[in-house]
Amino acid sequence: MKKYAFLFPGQGAQVPGMIKDICEAYPEARKVVDEVTKITGVDMPKLLWESDQAELSRSDNSQLAITTASLAVMKVLETKGIKPSAAMGFSLGEFPALYAAGVLSFEDVIKVVRQRGLIMQATCENIAKANEGHAPGMTAVIGLSPDQVSKLADGIKDAYAANLNSPVQTVVSGTADALTELEAKAKEAGARRALRLAVAGPFHSPLMQEAADNFEKAIADVEFKDPSITLFSNVTGAQATSGAEVKKNAVLHLTHPVRWTDEEKVLNDLMAADKDNEWCLIEPGVGKVLSGLWAKSGFGEERTCADVNSAETLANY
Repeated sequence: MKKYAFLFPGQGAQVPGMIKDICEAYPEARKVVDEVTKITGVDMPKLLWESDQAELSRSDNSQLAITTASLAVMKVLETKGIKPSAAMGFSLGEFPALYAAGVLSFEDVIKVVRQRGLIMQATCENIAKANEGHAPGMTAVIGLSPDQVSKLADGIKDAYAANLNSPVQTVVSGTADALTELEAKAKEAGARRALRLAVAGPFHSPLMQEAADNFEKAIADVEFKDPSITLFSNVTGAQATSGAEVKKNAVLHLTHPVRWTDEEKVLNDLMAADKDNEWCLIEPGVGKVLSGLWAKSGFGEERTCADVNSAETLANY
């Protein structure tokens, strides 16, 4: 029997025109887009298909757009009889994963993501104003292990390992001065590249505490149910088993690193132990970042992850 694990992409995957071909080919996908418009009051067709890259990249826009894309593709896969038995998401991608696992209702996940995007955008704008011309951000270090990069960051004030992406790629959040120091030390340690990223803020670090505090208030009255399928957490890098744990981690998520390499290992161990079923990995929505990270994880030779982000790729199912 086939089982599916869904890996949901995070912020940064957005592109102008995203999922337009899917919505034209599959009415059920377009219905998801229209439902999001009704819930939020945001003109989603205009946002998805008429925005330029700069507008779409704002946290308040990209988070809603990417979540909508993931849910639309998931709905099409569902009509083809494909539902996940396990789910995990990278950063923002945790929220469509929460819907897939039955933790949040459709309406609640859209409302929560909308609030999260608005809160994070406001925090990033506050940080930028307070540090004009010298704003905190993120740097991708390529060619060193996560442990090496974490140790370098630990030795620098206001530098934090934020995204443990793969055995050779780790992203660090920090102040501008901290990142400059980190980049120099990473190159001294043998990194192939240390690249400052074009992002709005120092995500997944203590520098986002203001956003975490406001988000905690925003979701105080939202019900998080226990997961109905296997669900993994960025915060712990392990399986999440209760709605209470998931809700707590949703807040910690904003100030704690994404332990993606740990999640990949736990997922791979689960699939390898399940001798009775054939597991398939799908990245639903937009982009193929997670498929690429899986290929470099050390587990990709045995089992690949398919990006499902177009009408053409959906037609394969």
